[in-house]
Amino acid sequence: MKTQLLPLYFEPGRDAGFDRQLLALNELFGHEAEFLEPVALGTPLPSCDAVVFPQLLGEAYRRVADFRALNVPVLVLTSEFGTLSMWDWEIITYLRGEGAGDRILAPYSGEHTRAVLRALAVRRELGHQKFVVYQDNPGEGMQAPIFKRFYWWESECVNRILAKFGIGIEKRSFKKLGAEAKAVPDAEAREALAGREISSGLPEKGLLSAIKMYLAIRRDIGEDGGVQGVGINCLNESAFSDCTPCLAWNLLYEERRLIWGCEADVMAMLSKLILHRSLGAPIMMTNLYPFLMGQAALKHERIAAFPEVPGDPRNYILVAHCGFLGVVPKSFATQWTLRKKVLAIVDENAHAIDARLPEGPVTLAKLHPDMGTMTVIEGELTGYWGDPDSDCVNGGVIRVPDGHRMMTQLASHHYLLMTGHHLAALESVGAVFGIRIHAVT
Repeated sequence: MKTQLLPLYFEPGRDAGFDRQLLALNELFGHEAEFLEPVALGTPLPSCDAVVFPQLLGEAYRRVADFRALNVPVLVLTSEFGTLSMWDWEIITYLRGEGAGDRILAPYSGEHTRAVLRALAVRRELGHQKFVVYQDNPGEGMQAPIFKRFYWWESECVNRILAKFGIGIEKRSFKKLGAEAKAVPDAEAREALAGREISSGLPEKGLLSAIKMYLAIRRDIGEDGGVQGVGINCLNESAFSDCTPCLAWNLLYEERRLIWGCEADVMAMLSKLILHRSLGAPIMMTNLYPFLMGQAALKHERIAAFPEVPGDPRNYILVAHCGFLGVVPKSFATQWTLRKKVLAIVDENAHAIDARLPEGPVTLAKLHPDMGTMTVIEGELTGYWGDPDSDCVNGGVIRVPDGHRMMTQLASHHYLLMTGHHLAALESVGAVFGIRIHAVT
């Protein structure tokens, strides 16, 4: 669905400059946005996702009250290139200083403008969407002392997500799903595998179990267009299945662009949905093991020491999940294959994805439990490292600007990892959703 933008003009009326700019915006962003019939600033607004000013005038200094009354995001797109014009800096600064500019979004690149338009569409659609998560008694299974600490299983978390973003969380039984997956006939699983190019180091039984889990999930969610993400408490309640859902998450993303949730982390799923649908960047979730954590991180991954790195080791993180980088869709990866499981916590028949993202600029981000804050860290994926006798067989090594500052700002051990640097665009996207961006620089 396109973003609904309402163009606003200043009385005494529209002029030729306004109309020329509105036409230019239609040509630039007609695929992302529908421009409604313009109205004058100060008149009642019809329903829209945001208002847009194709033209700002000095009249703005005398219309502060009308700007304060706008209760939707305000886009300033006054240059022929679909961005703000430099002549508008004073007006925007004045309005913000007068308490009338909190909602003003003034993108300075066309890509930022498109990110804002996508974010506006995502925000509107959230109220009609839901996540399905498979869990029965979260925290009561494997490694209970660790898993009982996670906020994403609290009722407060579910209620806050619904209240802030309008997206519902529907819980279903993992025990039931696991049984249904095991009941899928081998012949049906082989038929589903036929013609698929799946690089795999798994024995046939493991690969068949992986595709059976995919078939069981796909059958259970059916064609419900409201389902935008699916998660499973796959580690803590691993006793309910002889398989992990990693291949299923890859296939469901590639086929339906479904967001996936390792460990049924709905906070990660929500963050991933907002980030990926707004920015369009490749994204995945992984665990953070900052070098500054020392033995507390090393012991968990069963490694003797962090890898040697150039520069200050305090500004590095090892990132890994379930023995490898994490669940990376094949279309994002430079290398991708299925491997036998690494973690002792899951069934011997289980699997994991061994994949790599491109080395170079990356962005780390995740929502805080208050649903109104997101810590964002731009860094560099400098390479890969692993120990075959540990729980990190092939993890990533990331350099960040300031390891100490990062440690004071992190929201979770689960973080979303995106290729590319996206802080500038995220500041505008955050404003659309009412999320404060805390940048670690």
